[in-house]
Amino acid sequence: MFEATVRDGVLRLRRPGTRWLSTGWNEGRSRTDAAYNVTVPEGFERTDLGAYRDERLARAGFETEDDARRDGESDAGRDGDPPTLFTGVAMEHARGARRGPVVAYATVGLSNPAMLPMDPEGEPGDGAREREPEAATEDRPRPGTVNLIVGTTRRLAPGAAANLVSVAAEAKAATLLATAGVPGTTSDAVAVADDPNGEPAAFSGSATPVGAAARACVRDAVRASLRSRYPDADLPGPAGDAEHGVVADERAEVFDP
Repeated sequence: MFEATVRDGVLRLRRPGTRWLSTGWNEGRSRTDAAYNVTVPEGFERTDLGAYRDERLARAGFETEDDARRDGESDAGRDGDPPTLFTGVAMEHARGARRGPVVAYATVGLSNPAMLPMDPEGEPGDGAREREPEAATEDRPRPGTVNLIVGTTRRLAPGAAANLVSVAAEAKAATLLATAGVPGTTSDAVAVADDPNGEPAAFSGSATPVGAAARACVRDAVRASLRSRYPDADLPGPAGDAEHGVVADERAEVFDP
């Protein structure tokens, strides 16, 4: 399976030669030995995220350790930077869940909820209403964030890997709606992994072994991290005093094709 290590505010999920697909900062496809989830400090304003990641991995000893493991090995099969997610949630709240060929790790913070009311008040073209004047940007992650790293020992077809991102996001949204009343935050990210040498899986939908296991793992990892982060169930959801976030209370124009 995957080896998880938490050190100095960094979670590393490692499995040699793994293929990754990430929606995070250095998004896209890569083939590397590990993915990382990094806690950033309050008031974080760095925009040189690649350099910052390298500093944090070096501080945690991961960079040197991973380089040492690769000594004498061929670089064949490794391509691209390791997927890296950032969050304001401390890694002490990271939780994992495993079922069948799938493992999932989650960190959950809800200080920046992204709410989607089913009965919006605005008119078409109004735009989303911010809960705070200063909006999040691509270069500046907000505190909180729901980050997911999902891995499977199966070899996924390209479409199945992309679909697993959707399956994980759907399971996250369903879990948060049931427990916190929001589907996610303004800065959520997902990274999924598969084994290029594993048993093939052409599909990853909710009725497949991979998809069903991923849904269960994401649900249980998210709930466990949520309980750790908010042990008194004092959630900053729509009824609470969330510090940041947006409400999509505008209406879209609806028409027949």
